[in-house]
Amino acid sequence: MKIAEVSKLCGVTADTLRYYERVGLLRNISRNSSGIRDYNDVNIATVNFVKCMRSAGVSIEALVEYMDLFDQGDSTLAARKVLLEEQRDLIAARVADMQAGLDRLNFKIANYETLIVAAEQKMRSDEPETEKPGKCA
Repeated sequence: MKIAEVSKLCGVTADTLRYYERVGLLRNISRNSSGIRDYNDVNIATVNFVKCMRSAGVSIEALVEYMDLFDQGDSTLAARKVLLEEQRDLIAARVADMQAGLDRLNFKIANYETLIVAAEQKMRSDEPETEKPGKCA
């Protein structure tokens, strides 16, 4: 299957497919006598796997490492699981940071009149700062 067909089938651009190949996520892409990529079912399954993992927030670097381990065979099953657990933990930390930001915004919106308006008035005045520098109300 040619790159345009795989692009359409998998919902990724041809540039993305070329990038995935260049960084080592897609391997063993055969080429015809004219040098045109010819994707097989295994390649397409790999594209779908990479797309799924990327949509889950797994980094390109972690996926390249995962594919290196995968190529080494079943002896790396435990290492692959550890890698996925590490990625999960990184994503969970990002989610927690985002949740904290959302909570802070929700608090500010709920208390807009008393917090934000007062803070904005302080920014316009020449009054000396009474709060600690860098503190986010």
